[in-house]
Amino acid sequence: MSLIWTAAQRDAVGRHGEAGYPNEICGLLIGERRGGEKIVREVIPVENAWEAIDEQHRRFLIEPEVLLREERRLRGTGREILGFYHSHPDHPAEPSETDREFAWPSYSYVIQEVRGGHAAEALSWVLKDDRSGYDRETIVVLSAEC
Repeated sequence: MSLIWTAAQRDAVGRHGEAGYPNEICGLLIGERRGGEKIVREVIPVENAWEAIDEQHRRFLIEPEVLLREERRLRGTGREILGFYHSHPDHPAEPSETDREFAWPSYSYVIQEVRGGHAAEALSWVLKDDRSGYDRETIVVLSAEC
């Protein structure tokens, strides 16, 4: 399975990570599944709702109401929530134990590394069905929407 998005979408996630630095930022990946591919059509920035403000540099939370609102908006469009993105300020773009605890199988989890306030590597991960860890998902970057 691979995640396909445009350079503009990738750059938007990177800019969001830079703007939120040194805190974690988060958002939704909206699109459609086609065979073994997840095609991103929208990148939706979401407010980090983690309650302890002083922990937002290493934690994020997307409110359930946000997910419900987006699921309602997408009903009947052929699009769905494919996954989520968040940043890791000054840490590698690899899932943490906390990420694994809150993740769901089949969704893509893009982690945007932000080093010293500058977007670096972005990697995508999919939680294994047995929740034991992640598989790295291939990211394909297109110059324009397909």
